Amino acid sequence: MLKIKKFFFNPFRECCSMAWDDCGMEGAIIDPGFYTSDERDELFRFIKGNGIKPVCILLTHGHFDHIFGVKESMLEFGIPAYMDPSDKIILQNDPIFTKACKLKTPDTEFETEDLHEGDMIDVGRIKFKVILTPGHTPGGVSFLDEKDKTLFSGDTLFAGSIGRTDNQWGDYDKLIKSVLDKLMGLDGDTRVIPGHGPETTISKEIADNPFLIPFNEPDDGLQDTDGLELDGKDD
Repeated sequence: MLKIKKFFFNPFRECCSMAWDDCGMEGAIIDPGFYTSDERDELFRFIKGNGIKPVCILLTHGHFDHIFGVKESMLEFGIPAYMDPSDKIILQNDPIFTKACKLKTPDTEFETEDLHEGDMIDVGRIKFKVILTPGHTPGGVSFLDEKDKTLFSGDTLFAGSIGRTDNQWGDYDKLIKSVLDKLMGLDGDTRVIPGHGPETTISKEIADNPFLIPFNEPDDGLQDTDGLELDGKDD
């Protein structure tokens, strides 16, 4: 069974998740964004104190607030980090972003294993399905545990919101397409753990998310601006 411990790190309150199999105790560190030594120690103490054996780092995207602690975590546990290669451009520019925010420069000198749509990452008995959800960044990824109905959505989908796309390399159209085509079709009771803020469910976002409501209004049989009826028929 999937077990999860969430940590909120750095000035942006990024959600780092420790996700593990409660049988074999193998785990994945998702978006280790710890910024201070105290934050690092908090995560490492929890892992070691609970006998968890990290086997990989999963990155939903490459923004600095999600990768501050990647290099240290890789070295501490001797594990690989997985990321969509399209976000390497983000890693390369993270020092520029942090300088603009007057934050310390992250160590981005680490290698990543490439992710692809539909890949399955085995973490003990847990299988994380890779869902490419670009838009917030070119290589945004969500990780789905289908058995336990849990989605780690990074900065693609939030409770009541979606990821921002006004940063360099953001693309609103791609983000909306990712959310609608890739995430809204998941089971309604799927638990969603975003990269910031509180968790939610797919059904709650379908019903309440203001960015998605225009796409989920009741079908009243009226005509759209293209002259097609809104009852699912084209004639």
